[in-house]
Amino acid sequence: MLRRVGWPLLGSLALVSVLLVGVFPTRTYLSQRTAIDQRQAQLDLLTEEVTELEGRMDDLSTDEAIERLAREEYSLVYPGEEAYAILTPPVPLPDLPDGWPFHLLVRR
Repeated sequence: MLRRVGWPLLGSLALVSVLLVGVFPTRTYLSQRTAIDQRQAQLDLLTEEVTELEGRMDDLSTDEAIERLAREEYSLVYPGEEAYAILTPPVPLPDLPDGWPFHLLVRR
């Protein structure tokens, strides 16, 4: 009787111990390795972006670059200069019939 119950019980305990020692830590290790790879990719991307921003910062540290940026982006001028803005003409309204539902439209 002990042999019929003992060996399967011992085998089950051995299987559970193999799972606890081998499979679960391996699964945890693999998930952590995947997370590390993802974080490393994020770090590489951020490092590249920082390098680009540092290069742009170096480019914008000259007086000529600051003046160009102020004129192009913010339309700033020196005292005594005049700034002109060229606007595009408005789009003409199409000729519409006088009947319904076109009478609801505002004509200028």
